[in-house]
Amino acid sequence: MLEDIIGERKKKLENFIKAGIEPYPEKVKRTHKIFEVLADFSFLQKSKKKIFICGRIFGMRVMGNIAFYDLRDESGKIQGVLKKDNLKKEFALFKDNLDMGDFIEVGGFLFTTKTGEKSVEIKSLRLLVKSLRPLPSQWYGLENVETRLRKRYLDILTNPETREIFIKKNIFWRTFRECLQKEGFLELETPVLEAVPGGADAEPFMTHHNALGQNFYLRISLEIALKKLLVSGYEKIFEIGRIFRNEGISSEHLQDYTQLEFYWAHESQDTLMKFVEKMYKEVIKKTCGKLETNWQGNPEGKQASHGTRKINWSKKWPKIDYSKIFKEKIGLDFSKVGRDELFKKAKEEGLKPEAGLSKGRLIDLLFKKIIRPTLIQPVFLVNQPAEIEPLAKRQEKNKNLVCRFQIVACGTELGKGFSEANDPIDQRQRFEEQMALREGGDKEAQRLDENFLEALEYGMPPAAGFGVSERLFAVLMDKPVRETTIFPLMRFEKNK
Repeated sequence: MLEDIIGERKKKLENFIKAGIEPYPEKVKRTHKIFEVLADFSFLQKSKKKIFICGRIFGMRVMGNIAFYDLRDESGKIQGVLKKDNLKKEFALFKDNLDMGDFIEVGGFLFTTKTGEKSVEIKSLRLLVKSLRPLPSQWYGLENVETRLRKRYLDILTNPETREIFIKKNIFWRTFRECLQKEGFLELETPVLEAVPGGADAEPFMTHHNALGQNFYLRISLEIALKKLLVSGYEKIFEIGRIFRNEGISSEHLQDYTQLEFYWAHESQDTLMKFVEKMYKEVIKKTCGKLETNWQGNPEGKQASHGTRKINWSKKWPKIDYSKIFKEKIGLDFSKVGRDELFKKAKEEGLKPEAGLSKGRLIDLLFKKIIRPTLIQPVFLVNQPAEIEPLAKRQEKNKNLVCRFQIVACGTELGKGFSEANDPIDQRQRFEEQMALREGGDKEAQRLDENFLEALEYGMPPAAGFGVSERLFAVLMDKPVRETTIFPLMRFEKNK
C-alpha cells in the first residue's frame, strides 16, 4: 500500500536525521551537469580532478560492499559507483536508506567500467532531498490519461516524449517572437482584466475586483487593446499572452490558453498572407525539424481508419474562396438565401442547430461541420461573409464580404487574419447588430465597446492583424490540445 511505502520512507528520513545528516540542505557543490561530464569525459578523466554532480536516483543496485546508482539531471544520466571503502561507516546508512527518487550529490573521479560504461567512482555522497513518495515505474509510467494531465510533473519526469513536447513548445513560441522582432515589431503587454470583453465570439469568465468594487472580465482576445495602441501611433506591435474563454472542452479547445496577435499599420491582408506563410514555415521547420508532419485525422489522437496522413507545409498554400466552396458543398448561395433556409439545411444535415441561431452562426456552423473537415493540406480561406466577422474591413467591391483570411489545415482553423475595420460608424453599426444577437440569447455575440469606438473616432490607420493560438502547436504534435499543455484545467478531485 502507498501509505506503507510512505511510512517506510519517513522512517529512513528519521534515520538520516538521527545520524546528524540534514536531509534537505540549502546549498550544493555541483561543478558539472551530467551532459558536461559526458561531453568532456576523456579530458576530465585524465585530469584526475574531483567533480561534483547532482541528480535524482532512477535506478539502484546493491551487491555486497558496492552500490550502483543511476543518476539523472535535466541534461542526461550517468552511473555512480559507491564502494564501502570510500565511505566507511556511512556506507551502510546510505545503502539501507536511499530510495529511487531521492536527490543526491556525489563527488568523485571518472572511470570506465569493464563493460565500457562511463561512471563516477563516488568518494563523497550527500543526501539533497529525501523523496517520500515512490516514483511511477519508468517502464510503465502513468498510463491513465487523467492522472498524467493532473500530475503532469510526474509525466514529464518519467516520459521523455512528454518532456520533449514542452521543449519544442518553447521553440515554437520563441521562433514566432524572433520572426516578429526581426521584422521590427514591438512586443507589448495589455491588461488581462477588461471592463468590456471583445475581439472574439466567446463567452467570458467574470471576476470581482475588491479594491475598485467592480466586476471585470478575463480577456477573450488581445485584439481591442492592441488596436487602441495603433491609434496611439505604434505601427508594428504584437503580444503573446494568455486569454480565457468560458466554452466547452474538446480536443481543440481550452478555457485558458496562449495566443499570439500582431498588428501592422498601413498594410493589408495581402501583405499579411505572404508574411504569415513565410513565418509559419520557419516556425514549423524549427519546431519539428522539417516541413512535413504526421496527422492521424482523429481528434483524440488515436489512429484513424485511413492511417496517418503526411501534411506538407512546404508548398505554396493555395487560396480557397469561402463563398464558392460553400455554394459547391452545401448547395446554397449564402448571399441569396435567408436564415430560415440555412436553418432548414442545418437540420437536414443532422447538425441540430439551436432555435435562435443567426444567419451568420448558421453559415459558420455548416462550414465548420461539413466543409472544414475536408480541408487537410494547408490553405488560405478567403472571401467570408460579413455576418461572421464584425471586426474585419468590408471589401470595397462587395460590402457583404470581408477582407479576412483563415489558415486551415488538418480540418481545423490554425490562424486568422484580416484587414482591420477602422470606420467608426460602420463598426458601431456592426456592434449594434451583435448586441441585438446577444439580446436574442447568443452568449458569444460581441459587445458594444464605447471606449474602443471612441478610439476609432480619433482615427486608426489602415492596418492588418493576425492571431494564432497554441492549437497550431497541438496539430503539429498530432495531439489533443490538452496533451500539449503543461497543467490543463481539470475538474476538482473528490475528497480533496
